[in-house]
Amino acid sequence: MVKAVRNVVIVGGGTAGWLTAAIIAAKHQAKMPHDFSVTVVESPDVPIIGVGEGTWPTMRSTLKSIGVSETDFFRECDAAFKQGALFAKWTTGAEDDAYYHPLVLPQRFGQINLAPHWLAGESNANFCDAVCPQGQVCDEGLAPKTIGTAEFEGQQNYAYHLDAGKFAPFMQRHCTQKLGVRYVPADVQDVTQHDNGDIRSLLTMPAGEIEGDLFIDCTGMHGLLLDRTLGVPFRELRDVLFCDTALAMQVPYPAPDSPIASHTISTAQSAGWIWDIGLPTRRGVGHVFSSRHISEDEAEAELRAYVGPAASDLTARKIKIRAGHREVFWKNNCVAVGMAAGFLEPLEASAIVLIELSARMIADQMPACREVMDIVSRRYNEKTHYRWGRIVDFLKLHYVLSQRRDTKFWRDNMDPASIPDRLKDLLKLWSYQSPWQHEEFDRVDEVFPSASYQYVLYGMGFRTAVNKVHLANDAREAERAFRENHDGTQRLLTRLPRHRDLISKIVEYGLQPI
Repeated sequence: MVKAVRNVVIVGGGTAGWLTAAIIAAKHQAKMPHDFSVTVVESPDVPIIGVGEGTWPTMRSTLKSIGVSETDFFRECDAAFKQGALFAKWTTGAEDDAYYHPLVLPQRFGQINLAPHWLAGESNANFCDAVCPQGQVCDEGLAPKTIGTAEFEGQQNYAYHLDAGKFAPFMQRHCTQKLGVRYVPADVQDVTQHDNGDIRSLLTMPAGEIEGDLFIDCTGMHGLLLDRTLGVPFRELRDVLFCDTALAMQVPYPAPDSPIASHTISTAQSAGWIWDIGLPTRRGVGHVFSSRHISEDEAEAELRAYVGPAASDLTARKIKIRAGHREVFWKNNCVAVGMAAGFLEPLEASAIVLIELSARMIADQMPACREVMDIVSRRYNEKTHYRWGRIVDFLKLHYVLSQRRDTKFWRDNMDPASIPDRLKDLLKLWSYQSPWQHEEFDRVDEVFPSASYQYVLYGMGFRTAVNKVHLANDAREAERAFRENHDGTQRLLTRLPRHRDLISKIVEYGLQPI
């Protein structure tokens, strides 16, 4: 008899569990509650790790697709806009060493590759400013939209910073009140399995036995289902990405009207880097470092020096980072999402976007029955492995391009044995041709587009050989694109509001509904 997939059971709440529940329930809402259900089993005793989280622009379409109001999101999640990341002291370590990885594509990116023209000296600005407005918008502390702009629309592309401790309860309320998700506050005490190894049910206290057809493991690093029950091994990546510990603080603003950065700030340190994320009520600041290269006391001293006098009354919370991911992400009738699948240092805010991408793929390819689940899981594992690999490449790129040799941490990152082979090949390729619409980005679902590689490469001083003769045909079009970007930037700088001012107006008046 064909076993239909009707009951999806998500173990673990937090950002991973509730976001996954929302994406699946919204996609299959027409089937709920008739013959399809989504249940979240969450322990009431597990705290949420909320340190100030960064997202990708994908979060806008995710929130929109699940029926969330952007105004409500800002009001209830202590949210702010994110327009990219500023990387300070990554290249040389000098005080003026900084570049942006913005969230917009370079001017006319689909028609012309401006990178070779910039490399040839056709613009005097730094690469980001030459090809897009967003770096200067961030420098001026401006928002990506105005109060008159509709929800989820913007004059500039944007993502969010949010308080994870508030986001998870917000999503829980939305899931249970608007999307028909069943919420079971209980502790899982045991897991039962079928003869073929599939998970049959959860034995919980006090809710008793909960059966399901598809189980989603969102239990974080505990890996209750995929790890402890199904025994899927963990692939360590500490030989590539050395950072294994974080110390986090919640830093108050000096005044209620202090400016809010509309970008993540990442400042390199002697053996890692410090994130600085601005929320309306506070900053989330944390030091990510390699315990093999610096002691915890030394790392905390660097963090406190960065924060300044405000750190004297603050306690640093320690978070262990186990860099890596599961050998497979979907085994039998269980798939891991979030930290149960793996975790990498949050240098490019990849954690939440991986939750979104994973949940969306599960929702889109929800197997109709157990008989086809293994086919779906093979495709899911292949695509998810590819995504993790590309994120590892991109994170390592920041370290490989650095010119810093002042500590063993930075020198060790240049060891060829620590650099993925694919990244080595790409760097050699990019010595002669700039990343753009080439075969190295041949998938429609690339995690990082070629534009992201351009911003990091040329922000950190990488040089690609340029044949000016080959650029002659595009020279006039490139000049026009540089000029268009300059003029467009000036218009935005005069029209966009201050970041904090816009957030205050959203909280008070709300944005225009779609």
